[in-house]
Amino acid sequence: MAARFTVFVRSGCHLCEEMLQALAESRKKWDFQEDVVDIQGDPLLEARYGTRVPVLTAGDEELCYYFLDQSVLQQYFDKS
Repeated sequence: MAARFTVFVRSGCHLCEEMLQALAESRKKWDFQEDVVDIQGDPLLEARYGTRVPVLTAGDEELCYYFLDQSVLQQYFDKS
């Protein structure tokens, strides 16, 4: 069964676009799907993440933010 991640982003965020591209490349190595959630206009998500986007999560676990950390992904898949 493929892992499922959520990426919290903000429209127009270049770091967000870079993380999504890095995730697309990472799919060559690992089997996963991601949901992309734009925090813009959601007061709860904006309060939680503010300008600290993108944020990659697996369920309630925050894996990394700003940049995709390949070593964190490796650790995540090693323990799965």
